[in-house]
Amino acid sequence: MSGAALGLEIVFVFFLALFLLHRYGDFKKQHRLVIVGTLLAWYLCFLIVFILPLDVSTTIYNRCKHAAANSSPPEGSNMTGLYATATPVPSQHPCFKPWSYIPDGIMPIFWRVVYWTSQFLTWILLPFMQSYARSGGFSITGKIKTALIENAIYYGTYLLIFGAFLIYVAVNPHLHLEWNQLQTIGIAAANTWGLFLLVLLLGYGLVEIPRSYWNGAKRGYLLMKTYFKAAKLMTEKADAEETLEDVMEEVRKVNESIKYNHPLRKCVDTILKKCPIEYQEKMGRNMDDYEDFDEKHNTYPSEKSLVKLHKQVIYSVQRHRRTQVQWQILLEQAFYLEDVAKNETSATCQFVHTFQSPEPENRFIQYFYNPTVEWYWECLLRPWFYRVLAVVLSIFSVIVVWSECTFFSTRPVLSLFAVFIQLAEKTYNYIYIEIACFLSIFFLSICVYSTVFRIRVFNYYYLASHHQTDAYSLLFSGMLFCRLTPPLCLNFLGLTHMDSSISHQNTQPTAYTSIMGSMKVLSFIADGFYIYYPMLVVILCIATYFSLGTRCLNLLGFQQFMGDNDMTSDLVDEGKELIRRVI
Repeated sequence: MSGAALGLEIVFVFFLALFLLHRYGDFKKQHRLVIVGTLLAWYLCFLIVFILPLDVSTTIYNRCKHAAANSSPPEGSNMTGLYATATPVPSQHPCFKPWSYIPDGIMPIFWRVVYWTSQFLTWILLPFMQSYARSGGFSITGKIKTALIENAIYYGTYLLIFGAFLIYVAVNPHLHLEWNQLQTIGIAAANTWGLFLLVLLLGYGLVEIPRSYWNGAKRGYLLMKTYFKAAKLMTEKADAEETLEDVMEEVRKVNESIKYNHPLRKCVDTILKKCPIEYQEKMGRNMDDYEDFDEKHNTYPSEKSLVKLHKQVIYSVQRHRRTQVQWQILLEQAFYLEDVAKNETSATCQFVHTFQSPEPENRFIQYFYNPTVEWYWECLLRPWFYRVLAVVLSIFSVIVVWSECTFFSTRPVLSLFAVFIQLAEKTYNYIYIEIACFLSIFFLSICVYSTVFRIRVFNYYYLASHHQTDAYSLLFSGMLFCRLTPPLCLNFLGLTHMDSSISHQNTQPTAYTSIMGSMKVLSFIADGFYIYYPMLVVILCIATYFSLGTRCLNLLGFQQFMGDNDMTSDLVDEGKELIRRVI
């Protein structure tokens, strides 16, 4: 089984990342480079999370093996007397190889490849691909040129900072940094930026995830929230339709002004191909194809203005399509939740749908998930299941907050994650170690990653399911994952005291920690920022619990769902009326 667990997880994580990307991206319409870049970024980040528990168990075994080798008597020594009784022989040592043991030399190379590939993606390739995908250029060369210009300031800032640092090191006679130390400084800078954002997202997720399940168990809560979403989405949908109409009018004018033999006609044809089919049919050329473009002294748009128009067409069409799909999905959710509310008082214990699904259901699902089973699950069991799940997640959140505030204490050990791992390490229960590590880092990842999937920055960044996420948002999510995952894993290793810089023990580090280098080069970060900044998660959890961010957004005019708000009640009533009109 040596290395088999690593291979299985590599394959499993790939299909997991592929499944999630298929849910949010559109393989048919989006550029292949966008799909490949996002898939690689997601895959590498998920891979780190899944493989790290194997690294922990392998490290514990290597520590045990090293301790057994050091505690065994030297060859040829007298096995009688005080030395023999004080030191156990290797055969009596409780050390045995775990089923998921990874041979020496594999993990350092594996982590080095994964880490530096993800850093190359997040700092260099994905920002360039973002600008390339958002560009309205009509040729590959034009798009590359636009991407280089947009990223010149981005890349120039890093080069300026790095150059100033190198000059400072060269001028200061007291500093003699080698390549490994410079590499460690670069890693520390990237992890510091990631940790800053990590704590913000983690503080929100630790509270919001348990609360969402607890509120989901309340009768009528999900239906009211769906009405609220319907009112907001209808406003966005109307705005998207109006924007599309305005852009199509501009396209119509350009299409009529630039004739068939104009040098820019190919650019106009490219723009027309991006328009919806109904608009393409309306905008038939309706012109004399034999009329030369230079016979009339008309003012023609420049190529730069066509590039801008092309960019507007891509954005407006994608946004219009997304709001249309989301509206249909929201209608289905509202109808189903209304059916749940109606069936809660049913005496027949049979779930009755007001509208049957147009797609035929699988016979296997129909047999096991029949109307009786559906009624018991939706009306009776699911609310209680959500409550139990919310309580369990709340306990996990409390453990995380406590451990984040106390993981720097080694005597006594106050971090609960470290306590659990050290208890299992004494008995060398590798299965328990891997399960405990996986559940811990998986919960931390869910809190952070789910926040990335939930947040929305106007219409610039928004991960929409059902294949409605644009290329810019997909690439931006890949950048965020690559920047958040390394500090997330380092924070987890600190919580479990597997990081020697936290435990202050001269023990063998994990392979993941070894590629990060010694943080003694930057002691003010290792002994200051990495230790005390995660405590800020307490303040962020309190702010999230009292919905301070939601209240601030409401004050700024960005309406959020709040049960005790008059504007929320008005939007709920408006959404309810919109749903009734559809019926």
